[in-house]
Amino acid sequence: MDVFEAVQKRHSTRTYEPTSVPEEKLERILEAARLAPSAGNIQPWHFIIVKSREKRETLAKSGRYARFLAESPTVIVGCGDQKASPNWYKVDVSIAMQNMVLTAMGEGLGTCWIGSFNENQVRRLLKIPDNLRVIALMALGYPSEKLDIGSSILHFVRRKKSLKKVISLDEYGKSNKSIV
Repeated sequence: MDVFEAVQKRHSTRTYEPTSVPEEKLERILEAARLAPSAGNIQPWHFIIVKSREKRETLAKSGRYARFLAESPTVIVGCGDQKASPNWYKVDVSIAMQNMVLTAMGEGLGTCWIGSFNENQVRRLLKIPDNLRVIALMALGYPSEKLDIGSSILHFVRRKKSLKKVISLDEYGKSNKSIV
Protein backbone atom coordinates (compact mmCIF):
# COMPACT_ATOMS: atom_id res chain seq x y z
CA MET A 1 0.00 0.00 0.00
CA ASP A 2 1.46 3.36 -0.98
CA VAL A 3 1.17 6.44 1.24
CA PHE A 4 -1.69 8.06 -0.68
CA GLU A 5 -3.68 4.83 -0.56
CA ALA A 6 -3.11 4.69 3.21
CA VAL A 7 -4.37 8.27 3.53
CA GLN A 8 -7.47 7.43 1.45
CA LYS A 9 -8.32 4.24 3.36
CA ARG A 10 -7.51 5.44 6.88
CA HIS A 11 -10.40 6.11 9.23
CA SER A 12 -10.77 6.40 12.98
CA THR A 13 -11.15 2.96 14.53
CA ARG A 14 -13.21 2.83 17.71
CA THR A 15 -13.75 -0.92 18.06
CA TYR A 16 -10.80 -3.29 18.45
CA GLU A 17 -10.03 -6.97 18.62
CA PRO A 18 -8.44 -8.01 21.94
CA THR A 19 -5.33 -9.22 20.06
CA SER A 20 -2.08 -7.59 21.16
CA VAL A 21 -0.07 -5.55 18.68
CA PRO A 22 3.07 -7.55 17.78
CA GLU A 23 6.23 -5.92 19.14
CA GLU A 24 7.86 -5.68 15.68
CA LYS A 25 4.85 -3.73 14.35
CA LEU A 26 4.81 -1.46 17.40
CA GLU A 27 8.53 -0.81 17.04
CA ARG A 28 8.11 0.08 13.36
CA ILE A 29 5.29 2.50 14.23
CA LEU A 30 7.39 4.14 16.94
CA GLU A 31 10.37 4.35 14.58
CA ALA A 32 8.15 6.23 12.12
CA ALA A 33 7.47 8.77 14.88
CA ARG A 34 11.15 9.05 15.73
CA LEU A 35 11.99 9.82 12.10
CA ALA A 36 9.47 12.68 11.86
CA PRO A 37 10.72 16.19 11.11
CA SER A 38 10.73 18.78 13.87
CA ALA A 39 11.56 22.48 14.14
CA GLY A 40 15.31 22.83 14.50
CA ASN A 41 15.49 19.03 14.72
CA ILE A 42 14.83 19.39 18.47
CA GLN A 43 12.54 16.31 18.51
CA PRO A 44 10.57 17.51 21.56
CA TRP A 45 8.51 14.34 21.88
CA HIS A 46 8.15 11.47 24.27
CA PHE A 47 5.68 8.63 23.75
CA ILE A 48 4.26 6.53 26.54
CA ILE A 49 3.01 3.10 25.46
CA VAL A 50 0.15 1.96 27.67
CA LYS A 51 -0.70 -1.75 27.59
CA SER A 52 -1.92 -2.23 31.16
CA ARG A 53 -5.66 -2.94 31.15
CA GLU A 54 -6.09 -1.01 34.41
CA LYS A 55 -4.36 2.09 33.04
CA ARG A 56 -6.25 1.89 29.73
CA GLU A 57 -9.53 1.72 31.63
CA THR A 58 -8.52 4.80 33.63
CA LEU A 59 -7.51 6.65 30.45
CA ALA A 60 -10.90 5.75 28.98
CA LYS A 61 -12.55 7.65 31.84
CA SER A 62 -10.40 10.75 31.28
CA GLY A 63 -12.49 12.17 28.44
CA ARG A 64 -15.98 12.14 27.00
CA TYR A 65 -14.89 10.62 23.68
CA ALA A 66 -12.14 8.38 25.07
CA ARG A 67 -14.34 5.54 26.35
CA PHE A 68 -13.21 2.97 23.79
CA LEU A 69 -9.56 3.24 24.95
CA ALA A 70 -10.34 0.49 27.46
CA GLU A 71 -10.79 -2.05 24.65
CA SER A 72 -7.87 -0.87 22.53
CA PRO A 73 -4.95 -3.22 23.31
CA THR A 74 -2.44 -0.37 23.11
CA VAL A 75 -2.70 3.34 23.78
CA ILE A 76 0.10 5.72 22.79
CA VAL A 77 0.28 8.96 24.75
CA GLY A 78 2.06 11.68 22.79
CA CYS A 79 3.84 14.22 24.97
CA GLY A 80 5.71 17.36 23.99
CA ASP A 81 8.55 19.10 25.78
CA GLN A 82 7.37 22.70 26.04
CA LYS A 83 10.70 23.88 27.48
CA ALA A 84 12.79 22.36 24.69
CA SER A 85 10.60 23.82 21.94
CA PRO A 86 8.12 26.36 23.37
CA ASN A 87 6.71 27.45 20.02
CA TRP A 88 6.63 24.18 18.11
CA TYR A 89 6.27 21.21 20.48
CA LYS A 90 2.55 20.73 19.68
CA VAL A 91 3.11 20.76 15.93
CA ASP A 92 6.16 18.51 16.12
CA VAL A 93 4.42 15.89 18.26
CA SER A 94 1.40 16.01 15.93
CA ILE A 95 3.59 15.38 12.88
CA ALA A 96 5.26 12.42 14.63
CA MET A 97 1.88 10.99 15.61
CA GLN A 98 0.58 11.31 12.05
CA ASN A 99 3.60 9.29 10.93
CA MET A 100 2.47 6.63 13.43
CA VAL A 101 -1.11 6.71 12.11
CA LEU A 102 -0.02 6.14 8.50
CA THR A 103 2.52 3.46 9.42
CA ALA A 104 -0.09 1.65 11.51
CA MET A 105 -2.43 1.68 8.51
CA GLY A 106 0.30 0.12 6.39
CA GLU A 107 0.76 -2.56 9.06
CA GLY A 108 -2.93 -3.50 8.95
CA LEU A 109 -3.74 -1.78 12.25
CA GLY A 110 -6.36 0.77 13.17
CA THR A 111 -5.89 3.97 15.15
CA CYS A 112 -7.96 6.75 16.60
CA TRP A 113 -6.52 10.11 17.61
CA ILE A 114 -8.02 11.29 20.90
CA GLY A 115 -8.07 14.94 21.91
CA SER A 116 -10.79 14.52 24.54
CA PHE A 117 -8.99 13.88 27.84
CA ASN A 118 -8.27 15.48 31.17
CA GLU A 119 -4.58 16.28 30.97
CA ASN A 120 -4.09 16.42 34.75
CA GLN A 121 -5.63 12.96 35.20
CA VAL A 122 -3.41 11.54 32.45
CA ARG A 123 -0.32 13.25 33.91
CA ARG A 124 -0.96 11.82 37.39
CA LEU A 125 -1.76 8.32 36.13
CA LEU A 126 1.37 8.07 33.98
CA LYS A 127 3.69 10.14 36.23
CA ILE A 128 4.49 12.61 33.44
CA PRO A 129 7.09 15.24 34.43
CA ASP A 130 6.25 18.96 34.47
CA ASN A 131 8.23 19.86 31.34
CA LEU A 132 6.03 17.59 29.20
CA ARG A 133 2.50 18.39 28.03
CA VAL A 134 0.08 15.71 26.86
CA ILE A 135 -0.76 16.51 23.23
CA ALA A 136 -2.90 13.53 22.25
CA LEU A 137 -3.80 9.94 23.03
CA MET A 138 -3.93 7.36 20.27
CA ALA A 139 -5.73 4.03 20.32
CA LEU A 140 -3.88 1.31 18.39
CA GLY A 141 -4.91 -2.22 17.52
CA TYR A 142 -6.57 -4.54 15.05
CA PRO A 143 -9.95 -3.17 13.97
CA SER A 144 -12.93 -5.23 15.09
CA GLU A 145 -15.38 -6.56 12.56
CA LYS A 146 -18.32 -5.36 14.68
CA LEU A 147 -20.05 -2.28 13.35
CA ASP A 148 -19.31 1.04 15.02
CA ILE A 149 -22.73 2.70 14.59
CA GLY A 150 -21.66 6.10 15.94
CA SER A 151 -18.73 6.37 13.56
CA SER A 152 -20.80 5.19 10.60
CA ILE A 153 -23.46 7.82 11.27
CA LEU A 154 -20.85 10.56 11.75
CA HIS A 155 -19.15 9.76 8.44
CA PHE A 156 -22.49 9.62 6.64
CA VAL A 157 -23.69 12.95 8.06
CA ARG A 158 -20.35 14.77 7.99
CA ARG A 159 -18.59 13.79 4.80
CA LYS A 160 -15.17 15.08 3.75
CA LYS A 161 -15.31 18.51 2.15
CA SER A 162 -14.43 18.80 -1.53
CA LEU A 163 -10.95 20.01 -2.50
CA LYS A 164 -12.54 23.14 -3.98
CA LYS A 165 -13.88 24.09 -0.53
CA VAL A 166 -10.57 23.79 1.32
CA ILE A 167 -8.01 25.45 -0.98
CA SER A 168 -7.34 28.88 -2.42
CA LEU A 169 -4.70 30.01 -4.88
CA ASP A 170 -2.41 32.90 -3.94
CA GLU A 171 -4.99 34.45 -1.59
CA TYR A 172 -7.99 33.36 0.43
CA GLY A 173 -11.11 32.74 -1.62
CA LYS A 174 -9.39 32.83 -5.00
CA SER A 175 -9.79 29.58 -6.91
CA ASN A 176 -7.93 28.12 -9.82
CA LYS A 177 -9.87 25.98 -12.28
CA SER A 178 -6.75 23.99 -13.20
CA ILE A 179 -6.39 22.67 -9.62
CA VAL A 180 -10.03 21.94 -8.80
